[in-house]
Amino acid sequence: MVFRTVVVARIVPGSESKVAEVFGHYDRTTRPQDLGVIGRSLLSLHDLYIHVIERNVDPKVSGFKRGLPAFQQISEAIAPYVTPYPRNWQNPSDSVAKEFYSWVPEEAATADSEEQKLTVIVSRMKPNAEPEIARIFRESDAGPLPRQTGVTGRWLYSIDDVYLHLMARHGDDAAFAAAMQQAHQDPAFLKVLNDLSPYLSPYHPESWRGHEDAVAKEFYRWRAPD
Repeated sequence: MVFRTVVVARIVPGSESKVAEVFGHYDRTTRPQDLGVIGRSLLSLHDLYIHVIERNVDPKVSGFKRGLPAFQQISEAIAPYVTPYPRNWQNPSDSVAKEFYSWVPEEAATADSEEQKLTVIVSRMKPNAEPEIARIFRESDAGPLPRQTGVTGRWLYSIDDVYLHLMARHGDDAAFAAAMQQAHQDPAFLKVLNDLSPYLSPYHPESWRGHEDAVAKEFYRWRAPD
């Protein structure tokens, strides 16, 4: 079982390579796996920075809250490029998004997570909309739609006005894109989009052209070698 922590901050657009270089150095020269960390992904969308940390132990039980032994050094090195997102930020824990819904079908719960790919969708969310959004997905995930689109897991997070939709899937990117394109013609899929519309809006409306513009771009990925 994989335990995820999702950290959200602001990033200076165009500085992704500098941030990736810092994490690359420390991931090579320390052993994050000794703290139960088995992988990390860094993503961005416009000025938003998303750090997905994957563990094989629950940090609530293990007590390991940081993703690397050199947490302070990393924070100082990326400080010119990465800054807090929450309005009332006081300490690093305030940058951790809160999970408010998850769904993993029984057949996928024991699947090899290495074979799965993660897509991160970002939107603006109206205040206190989490219960309604969770209800909409709970109803949809009880039906055949997720399996028809190749989705093997779903986790929803929020932090301030940001909504994060993490979606696990099998298969290559082209196959998934084709499945999603077909899903946009499915009445069940269109119903989900329609039901969500009162609560969600584009993160960056000025550049919004379609749903593909809500997908965060991964700029760094690390997996524990052992």
